Amino acid sequence: MLFQNTQNAFKPKAILHSPSLALSLSLPSHSLTYPLSPSCFLSLNFTSTTTVVTLSLQSHPTQSYSNPISTSPSSRARERVNIPMACSATSASLFSLNPTPLFSPKPSLSPLPNSLHLSPLPTRPSLSLTRPSPSRRSSFLVKASSSELPLVGNIAPDFEAEAVFDQEFIKVKLSDYIGKKYVVLFFYPLDFTFVCPTEITAFSDRHAEFEALNTEILAVSVDSVFSHLAWIQTDRKSGGLGDLKYPLISDVTKSIAKSYGVLIPDQGIALRGLFIIDKEGVIQHSTINNLAIGRSVDETKRTLQAIQYVQENPDEVCPAGWKPGEKSMKPDPKLSKDYFAAV
Repeated sequence: MLFQNTQNAFKPKAILHSPSLALSLSLPSHSLTYPLSPSCFLSLNFTSTTTVVTLSLQSHPTQSYSNPISTSPSSRARERVNIPMACSATSASLFSLNPTPLFSPKPSLSPLPNSLHLSPLPTRPSLSLTRPSPSRRSSFLVKASSSELPLVGNIAPDFEAEAVFDQEFIKVKLSDYIGKKYVVLFFYPLDFTFVCPTEITAFSDRHAEFEALNTEILAVSVDSVFSHLAWIQTDRKSGGLGDLKYPLISDVTKSIAKSYGVLIPDQGIALRGLFIIDKEGVIQHSTINNLAIGRSVDETKRTLQAIQYVQENPDEVCPAGWKPGEKSMKPDPKLSKDYFAAV
């Protein structure tokens, strides 16, 4: 539709006829109503000096801007256009999913010409619905990083560090034992403490039993090799260690304790962690005690024997409290009944 203003009034110049559109003109009241759809209409109200153009949708918020428009040679008026921000799927719409005004305001506005062009509006909104891509859907898969992997069943973190053995400073590298021996690696908090010497000396006194099982014992703390040496040179009756049958490793950087997950960060010492590592360098067992609780040499040896047994007999498993010479079981629903029937 085209409306052309004259000096004192608006007169319809041309009308676009449509079965769904209606036009009413009331000259005495200087108003014009142009329905666009059941929920959208165009209303023009004007006087001899001003003209107001209103475009609106029912029950929706609007935004507006204004522009000067000339209605007579000697006067200026303001054109105000109200633009709906959204519309429902069942009513006429001026917008897609990203709203764009029918009249786009420009940074710098200039007076409009003497004619205003309006086009019929679409009667249906343009909607685009997409399903979320499969990659964004929830997944039940758990992806753990290498730092989140459990230690048991995985390769033991390798290390090389200074140690004290036979009252001498030596180098100990864990990977040197791969393919040769099992390793019992245990951490303790500090030298010259109370529970620690009872554990260290207990393992040393029974070192021959572990040696018979082709196993080396390694003890680790965050103390320096000088502290280790001084403690070894202290008599047991005075709280010292005396001579030991295995090395005491120095972890002054705390990197070994951290890699095995036993470091207490705010205290800078290790919990009482114990790990049994097989000849392939895989951790088969671990226990971690709090600072005040000592470990059992008997249970460590029993667990080591169970590990060696199932590795030598891969079709069998060891039940609770199993010791060498006792009956094992088959990991099978039918064959396991032989064990349960015998106990």
